[in-house]
Amino acid sequence: MARVTVRRPILRVSAAGERRRVDAVAGEEPLEIRVGGRALAVTMRTPGHDVELAHGFLLTEGVIGGREDVSSARYCDSVDADGRNTYNVLDVTLSAGVPPPDVGVERNFYTTSSCGVCGKAALDAVRLRTRFSPSEDPSQFAVETLLSLPDRLRERQKVFASTGGLHAAGVFTADGDLLVVREDVGRHNAVDKALGELLMKRRVPATGTVLMVSGRASFELVQKAVMAGVPALAAVSAPSSLAVELAEEQGMTLIGFLRGPDMNVYTGAHRVKG
Repeated sequence: MARVTVRRPILRVSAAGERRRVDAVAGEEPLEIRVGGRALAVTMRTPGHDVELAHGFLLTEGVIGGREDVSSARYCDSVDADGRNTYNVLDVTLSAGVPPPDVGVERNFYTTSSCGVCGKAALDAVRLRTRFSPSEDPSQFAVETLLSLPDRLRERQKVFASTGGLHAAGVFTADGDLLVVREDVGRHNAVDKALGELLMKRRVPATGTVLMVSGRASFELVQKAVMAGVPALAAVSAPSSLAVELAEEQGMTLIGFLRGPDMNVYTGAHRVKG
C-alpha cells in the first residue's frame, strides 16, 4: 500500500510571499477489524502494519493473549468505485478454543484517530483485566537511558519527518535496545501496532521494557501497556489523572514530560535508578 503519505497541492504563504507547491500529508483511512467475519471495530489509521494493528488491538482489548490465539488474518474484498481492493477491511480468525470477543468490546461508533476509547458499547469494559500484570516486574531503568529515549524515538519517525502529522510509539529494553517503532495518525494505533509486533514475535508479556510515546500519556495508553505486561510507560507530554490512577493501581511506572534533562515520575519510582 502506497498510502502512508499523500501528495497534495498547496498554497504556501510566508513572509517571503506566496507560492504554490506540493506537500506531503499523512495518510488516514478507515480500517474495519472483523473477527470471524463479524465487524468488531472501525479505526481511523495510517495504512500499513494493519495485521500488527489488529493483533495489538485484540491483545489490548483482552481478546487474545498470544500469537497462538490467532489462526489467520486476511484482507477482505472491500473494493472502491474502480473495483480495486481498498485493503481497509481485515478479518481475523481466532484459533480453536479461543472465545470470541465479549459484547462489551464492540464499538457502537468508529474509533477516531485521537481517541480509541470513545464509543465503547459499555464504559464498564474500559478497565480491562490483564493477563500480564506488570506489578511484580523487578526491572529498573537508568535515568540516563530514559533521557535518551525521546531523541532516539524521533530519529526513527521517518514519516513524521516528511509530514509532521504522525504519533509514534517505541518499545525499548531496560538496557535501551530498540525492539520496535511504529507511527500512525492515532496515538492508540501506533501503540497497538508496536505491541502487535511484539506479540507476533512472541515477546508478550513485554517484561523488562519501556513504552515510549511521542504525545501525552492517556488512560487508554496506560491500559494498553498494562494489557501487554509493559512495566513502564514514558511520554514527552503530560499524563491524565486517570492514567496516573490506573498506573498506580496496576504497579506500573509512569513517566511524563520526558524532555531534555528532565522528567516527572508519577508512579513506580522504585524502577527509576540514578
